[in-house]
Amino acid sequence: MTPASTANFRVETRTNISTIAAIAAVVIILALFALPAFASRSLIQDLFFILTMLTLAQFWNLLAGYGGLVSVGQQAFVGMGAYAMFAAVILWGLDPVPAILLGGLAALVLAVPFGFFAFRLQGAYFAIGTWVLAEVARLVTAQWRAVGGGTGTSLPRSATENIVFTETIATLLDVRAAAARDILAYWLALVLAIAAIGGIYWLLRSKRGLALAAVRDNPQAARSVGVDAQRVKWFVFLVSALGTGLTGALIYMQKARISPDAAFSLNDWTAYVIFIVVIGGIGTIEGPIIGVLVFFLLQTFLAQYGAWYLMILGLIGIGVMLLAPRGLWGSFSHRTGIQLFPIRRRLVGGPIQTDTTHREE
Repeated sequence: MTPASTANFRVETRTNISTIAAIAAVVIILALFALPAFASRSLIQDLFFILTMLTLAQFWNLLAGYGGLVSVGQQAFVGMGAYAMFAAVILWGLDPVPAILLGGLAALVLAVPFGFFAFRLQGAYFAIGTWVLAEVARLVTAQWRAVGGGTGTSLPRSATENIVFTETIATLLDVRAAAARDILAYWLALVLAIAAIGGIYWLLRSKRGLALAAVRDNPQAARSVGVDAQRVKWFVFLVSALGTGLTGALIYMQKARISPDAAFSLNDWTAYVIFIVVIGGIGTIEGPIIGVLVFFLLQTFLAQYGAWYLMILGLIGIGVMLLAPRGLWGSFSHRTGIQLFPIRRRLVGGPIQTDTTHREE
């Protein structure tokens, strides 16, 4: 009887901290769903803003932080999603809620010609190219007279007063119709944010996520081991466009008023999103969550200072990039090893002893 050593290793991504974080996330999500029952309308509107900006940031982070595609033209998909939703309501009489889905599909369709041109560019040229394409989309949309042309338009009162589920919400929570519409938009934003974070986390833990990381870090090496870099980039670009279009449609369903300059705004839908991701930590799921909270606090306390507000945002962004290049969460995670959404695969376990019988004839 001689002892033989056999390996009992397994690959894991989950950690004890991530398990606790998952339980806490479930509790927080349930609390957020129940919040409209006792929260003020202003708080619901603030949370809607936070959730929609978080969703936009997560999709830009997927594109730039994980895919290495730094786009400065995401406002094109926000605007296209919003205008497609408005067109479906105004021209076809569709309810605004299902029209949001059409907004996402319209952004997805727009991403095809965008990608056709943008993927012929690399690095900074790709970033500038996406910005130029977004400006082209804004100028073309401004000629669309059926939805207000350059001056924009509003959703018909008949559509906003009869949005699906609002009457049920008003009765259930004993609120006015306007507050019920805000609650509906908030719940939809919460669902979209959960789907975005959960979907991106699942993607990054899949084989496609490994391929994405390989393409970002070294496209040539990725191709040498059989990864189709172009296909991976197209996939991420289209997913980001779809999610951004859905979010844009939802934002403007809640606003109920649209114009080309607002819907295709570089500052509102791309510059701020980049600030959120960079401040929080690019290439991490936790980073945009931290970044959007910091951004909201800065906007709340500094927006009244006009141009100084933008200058302060810029100085803070520069300071973080110099002192904490990984972002707030990225630097914290690097020093402590804590990850709430771990995607790095770890080999755990060890050798175990077994007994084998060796006989000699």
